[in-house]
Amino acid sequence: MFGGLSAYLDSIRARDPAPRSRAEILLYPGVWALFWHRVAHRLFRARLFFLARAVNHLSRWLTAIDIHPGATIGRNFFIDHGFVVIGETAQIGDNVTIYQCVTLGGTSPDNGVAGKRHPTLSDGVIIGSGAQVLGPITVGPRARVGANAVVTKDVPEGAVMVGIPAKPTLVEAGAWKKEFVPYGTPCSELYDPATQKLEIMRCELETMRKRLDQLLDERAAEGRPEQRDRA
Repeated sequence: MFGGLSAYLDSIRARDPAPRSRAEILLYPGVWALFWHRVAHRLFRARLFFLARAVNHLSRWLTAIDIHPGATIGRNFFIDHGFVVIGETAQIGDNVTIYQCVTLGGTSPDNGVAGKRHPTLSDGVIIGSGAQVLGPITVGPRARVGANAVVTKDVPEGAVMVGIPAKPTLVEAGAWKKEFVPYGTPCSELYDPATQKLEIMRCELETMRKRLDQLLDERAAEGRPEQRDRA
């Protein structure tokens, strides 16, 4: 048991440079939220729904993290900070990292029949702070969701999603080869929804400027032979 706990704490240290020791990690609300969820989930599977909910409410009060007892969570799950909501039918694989203020939320089934309403996160997924992953979608292995992104469709393996609604973006090869990228995406790839349109307009303007400079250079190059011929 202690060996498993040590391995779990070491997996968090590998993803978070802040703690100076394993003991410090034991104070993290995400660690306690996962502990209480393991208890609540066992009660839920035993159909002791009221007791499972009671443990869930206690955990939410202590940690500010709300994980429904029915959610299925794999090994080495790490919630950095808190204020996270995870729905009943969410499924989370191994070595998944979620930052603060993330929601794994549900959508109403179109046919009116209750069932899988929440996302499935595959192994190694990283969800940036403030992101919303909604509905019975699948986020592929090692995919990354940037801060404040809203994801409502399946995410391919290894994709990096940014924006509202979330769309895949390219990252530098050096950043992609890293085993772990804090917060889901390199800083140069982060989008702030409040200024996203402005950033897109700036990119378009820069592209137009480059094209204009290219056209002016071409025109100047074409004009020089004519000037020599006239001379």
